[in-house]
Amino acid sequence: MTTNPQPPLPIDTSKAHPARVYDWLLGGKGNYPVDEAVGEKLPPEARDAARQNRQFMHRAAAWLATQGIDQFLDIGTGIPTEPNLHQIVQNVVPSAKVVYTDNDPIVLRHAEALLISGPGGATDYIQADVRDPEAIVQHARHILEFDRPIALSLIALVHFITDEQDAHGIVRALVDTLPSGSYLILSHASSDLFPELAELVVDEYAKGGIQLAFRTRAEVERFFDGLDLVPPGLVTATNWFTSTRAPESEDSGIYAGVARIR
Repeated sequence: MTTNPQPPLPIDTSKAHPARVYDWLLGGKGNYPVDEAVGEKLPPEARDAARQNRQFMHRAAAWLATQGIDQFLDIGTGIPTEPNLHQIVQNVVPSAKVVYTDNDPIVLRHAEALLISGPGGATDYIQADVRDPEAIVQHARHILEFDRPIALSLIALVHFITDEQDAHGIVRALVDTLPSGSYLILSHASSDLFPELAELVVDEYAKGGIQLAFRTRAEVERFFDGLDLVPPGLVTATNWFTSTRAPESEDSGIYAGVARIR
């Protein structure tokens, strides 16, 4: 299921884009030489971080589906990499509905892969920027019911929004549209766990024309102000799990958390 199709937009291959660099880090093929050039200069830990983010999303989405959440708004989707979020949640709740959003035109070119929903559910895609939350929510209302709980997924996205662009205000604006019982899933690169490594990554992205705003734990925790963090709280991505089977223990420079909206 989808709404009106969106026409393809021109892709600027002269500049790197976060979604395409992320795709390269995950070993994907939906990137260009300019994105690869950024990725190759990053330390090996950057690939680990991309994988850890993805695995966290899988665990968090699956857990929320087991809690009965059947609506998801995924912003900063990136280029499709199976299993995608709707495949994770529809494996638990076949009737789940998922709306994907990204601002990179190349993601739109791949959106058909995101729109292959299970027969009982629905998926949709919108090309939009998280810095325009009103437009995203307006579109999402065509698919999602905003009088029932929705999970808002912001995976490895908010550290691309600077304080000058009001990152905390943007997340709050999105959260405020959601009814009680909804959830926020968020992961964010840290500036304080491995500060020298973080500085190197920020510098290399900047050379590719991409601005990053890594944050401390306290600054990331502010995104959850007024919400109820579910156990284990705000932890590193590899330490966020809800089952008795923990993921493989490894260092991570990514903070991750899931919180319930009151």
